Amino acid sequence: MEHTPSSAVPGAPLPAAYLTAGTSSFTDFLRTQAPHLLPGGFGSAGLDEAVRARQVAQLSPEPPHGTTIVALTFDGGVLIAGDRRATSGNLIAQRDMEKVLVTDDYSAVGIAGTAGIALDLVRLFILELSHYEKIEGVPLSLDGKTNKLATLVRGNLDTAMAGLAVLPLFVGFDTAAEDPSRAGRIISYDVVGGRYEERAGFHSVGSGSLFARSALKKLYDPGSDVGTAVRHAVEALYDAADDDTATGGPDLVRRIYPSVVTITAAEGSVHMSEEEAAAVAEIVVTERAERPRG
Repeated sequence: MEHTPSSAVPGAPLPAAYLTAGTSSFTDFLRTQAPHLLPGGFGSAGLDEAVRARQVAQLSPEPPHGTTIVALTFDGGVLIAGDRRATSGNLIAQRDMEKVLVTDDYSAVGIAGTAGIALDLVRLFILELSHYEKIEGVPLSLDGKTNKLATLVRGNLDTAMAGLAVLPLFVGFDTAAEDPSRAGRIISYDVVGGRYEERAGFHSVGSGSLFARSALKKLYDPGSDVGTAVRHAVEALYDAADDDTATGGPDLVRRIYPSVVTITAAEGSVHMSEEEAAAVAEIVVTERAERPRG
């Protein structure tokens, strides 16, 4: 008969581990107290290979995948933007998925790869940052945030090797930087948790990343203001959608537009409203109608 932890019984007192400060890592706490709550159940101590194999086998052979994410710096900040389409093989699984998430006051993450695991991983990352600040009394440094995310990606290695990879793209504003105008940073990852700072000032991940990055090579201006940078990001996503079937372009009929998060010293992380994103997307679509090739 399966044992039910006392914490799962209504009215039962919580175990002592839940009431003591303990580690500042929420993931480490889950590994010891509730490893089944980790994203996909993977990367946690105590799961033998047979259990992992069964979990992989039970997953859909064609789970939804998120596609293209772009990021670029501008004068005084950084932004990240993503299309809204998720695909399952050659089918559109969802047209309006949110793949760009604010993770704390000065950071955000966009996800490409297996959507369900990626979203769980980012939600756990958000809890990690919140838990650390509550335990330590100060926010985690920007380098600490990027290293923490690398650890979470590495914890998904078993599923990545089974073809269920997660590729986050991290952007953050370094509040400790000497030059606030150049404090926006972009960090990419590989499937084994490798962490790479993108010093070109722009980057893209996902199936349409080749086309988006090629567009940004011509559009990117490190001295641009936030409005111009948002416009460039939306144009890059438009170009990606033009050549990559898995990337969704602005859908004026259904009113589905790219997700955009900007981060500056004055305002922190701000998720652009749908009305603002629509205004930019409609301008881009109108101008492309007049000049279809660029």
